Amino acid sequence: MKKLLSAPPVLLVDDEPQILKSFSLMLRSSGIKEVAALDDGTKVLPFLEGNAVSTIVLDLSMPRVSGLGLLSEINDRHPLVPVVIMSAINELETAVECMRAGAFDYLVKPVERERFESTVRRGMELSALRAEVSSLKQRLLKGGLENEGAFSSIITADERMRAVFQYVEVIAATNQPVLIMGETGVGKELFARAVHDISGRKGAFIAVNVAGLDDTMFSDTLFGHKKGAYTGAEEARDGLIAQAAGGTLFLDEIGDTSESSQVKLLRLLQEQKYYPLGSDVPKGSDVRIVVATNRDLQRLIADGKFRKDLYYRLRAHQVQIPPLRERTGDIPLLLNRFISEAASEMKKRKPTAPPELATLMSTYHFPGNVRELQAMVYDAVARHKGGVLSMESFKDVIGSERAFKESAARAAEETAPYGAKGFPTLKEMEERLIARALELSNGNQGIAASLLGLTRQALNKRLNRKRYEA
Repeated sequence: MKKLLSAPPVLLVDDEPQILKSFSLMLRSSGIKEVAALDDGTKVLPFLEGNAVSTIVLDLSMPRVSGLGLLSEINDRHPLVPVVIMSAINELETAVECMRAGAFDYLVKPVERERFESTVRRGMELSALRAEVSSLKQRLLKGGLENEGAFSSIITADERMRAVFQYVEVIAATNQPVLIMGETGVGKELFARAVHDISGRKGAFIAVNVAGLDDTMFSDTLFGHKKGAYTGAEEARDGLIAQAAGGTLFLDEIGDTSESSQVKLLRLLQEQKYYPLGSDVPKGSDVRIVVATNRDLQRLIADGKFRKDLYYRLRAHQVQIPPLRERTGDIPLLLNRFISEAASEMKKRKPTAPPELATLMSTYHFPGNVRELQAMVYDAVARHKGGVLSMESFKDVIGSERAFKESAARAAEETAPYGAKGFPTLKEMEERLIARALELSNGNQGIAASLLGLTRQALNKRLNRKRYEA
């Protein structure tokens, strides 16, 4: 049974102790703190049986064991672990042979520091990705959640949302950035907190909305400053990265940052280092970065407003939260929760919701998603005086004219284009709009009439006329 480490180390294997020491120091100084070293190739396989590793850097020419043979055995027994071969032999044939045997990369001694560090980091990223895919497969097969409590603040019974929960469980334990995407009000920060809670990171969860911050304010907020860095900086101050050390930093509205701020964030992600304002001495960072946006980043990239390299770095893990209108089955659950919470906060007896309320809400587009529904419920409870909760305040917000326009637009989309089937008559359009309203309201004629801007009697009259003509 493998002994799982919280941060699987990089394993260096070389028969020269000085080389092991040199490369160990090199990796640790670059921010890769977990490094293990073996000076005997025969110890590698026994070590792997008892320890998880993220990447192996293996010397090709060692006494007592063939580096190439050891490479093959590692790939057979531990196929998820990338192996980097390092050798003084600068021959194309040897490099090709190693790559065919399954090596992740081939480095020739003496290797440049930047090349060595970047190769090891790429190996670690590949290892983490392979482990996540394997874990995700197992989690999906089991179909359950191991951390239900981390999602207790997210009210849902939707299968798509449960699938997102399972994905979050798998990626939470990694150190890679997470990009959370979704419309305003879907609960992006709740998912960011779930990532942090499941990760087991000991540091704090720090959230900040970066929309509207200019470059200087962005840098000061995240990186802090030295005393005298600018006029008014009378004392040194730590930034949010330092406050979230060992924890998670959540940056909301990342799509609204300036290009210069994006460059600084990219450097932080690539190097795990940053410079406080007024300082030329870098500080190390061990914070997990989670970002969120309600904007289309790919469109921003096409418009030249968001860096492509930052986008690909941030989307190591991507969480897409479906809007409320695509999971209307959650509306009754949310209504019940928000009515209870609102009544408790306002010290009122919990009112009874009319059965038609959930149906009415399911016809609404909800541009503000769950947050908008919550605000509507709190307003209705605040106005409530007794008996059954009134639907009037909900209807006021939705607006029969707005709902009618949405229904008309949907019906128009379903109308045949001019030419092939001809222009629809008023009678045909009326029938389609009535059918659409009844579909949206699940057959409730009162709500359908409200959507159409009619009285219930007027709608009944039209329906009866249609039956008579049929």
